[in-house]
Amino acid sequence: MFEVRIHGRGGQGVVTAAEMLSVAAFGEDRHAVAFPTFGSERTGAPVTAFCRIDDRPIRSREPIVEPDALIVQDPTLLHQVDLFGGVGPEAYVLINTGRSLDELGLTEFVERFRPERVITVPASELAREHLGRPLPNAALLGGFAALTGVVSVEAVTTAIRRRFTGATGEGNVAAALAAFAVVREGSGVAHA
Repeated sequence: MFEVRIHGRGGQGVVTAAEMLSVAAFGEDRHAVAFPTFGSERTGAPVTAFCRIDDRPIRSREPIVEPDALIVQDPTLLHQVDLFGGVGPEAYVLINTGRSLDELGLTEFVERFRPERVITVPASELAREHLGRPLPNAALLGGFAALTGVVSVEAVTTAIRRRFTGATGEGNVAAALAAFAVVREGSGVAHA
């Protein structure tokens, strides 16, 4: 089973990202479950969502405490919330920012991870460019597909188009493909 934990703020599409990731897995004939954890938060409050992907039916609905992948949609949470709790040295870490890990103050912390599995991607900027709004969730799913290979970018774009139609869907698809290319080409900012 591959477990993903997504951190962000209310209004950034954290829950939608987990749902689209599960739909992408379904599209590749896998089993998936997505669910959030939050109370009565409002826009801007920290939100966490989870997605499990497996080749067998999934029964667990517990929060993911030791994720195989961590997606951080809002880098302002890095020093406010324990985002890295339970994240092991083999995990994949994808952070939405155009800044380097050194600029984020994470150089020493991320030394315990495999360097090729920790990367930053300017997802909000890519979304603004392609969608007209800085909503990073779809772009980060494209980056996730490139970084982990757990789902294909084709499955991600299909899931995005199922969730969003018209210009919104196509803008999100373009942002996801751009983030996929950034990670694949190595122009994301890995260990600095």
